[in-house]
Amino acid sequence: MRPLTILSIIFLSLGCNTTKKNNSNSDFKNQKLIINDSTYTFTAESVDNGILKYDGNKMDIYGREGINAGKHFITALTKMENGQMIICYNLAGDRYPGTFDTKGKPTYLLSVFEKEKAK
Repeated sequence: MRPLTILSIIFLSLGCNTTKKNNSNSDFKNQKLIINDSTYTFTAESVDNGILKYDGNKMDIYGREGINAGKHFITALTKMENGQMIICYNLAGDRYPGTFDTKGKPTYLLSVFEKEKAK
């Protein structure tokens, strides 16, 4: 896989969807994803840093610092749509999601991020 080359982008979480219905968008409003070339920093309850590798719209996430340090812990499907980055994660990491549908897939998580507006 080749790393995706992009400039530093800061995304703010708009919310997540899983097969569990107890999540609200307010649970995710303070989450932040920063992508700088092929590295990421994700801030939620704690900070996680690592490497992103892309092959088309498929993404592999490798933790380097934080709770996921040393793990190839997630495979994902990504797309940009209407100024939003949509990521469907397979938290099991055993295969890439085929679609952005999480229904009936308890290890899948759909997250929507919006690019942070300039201050």
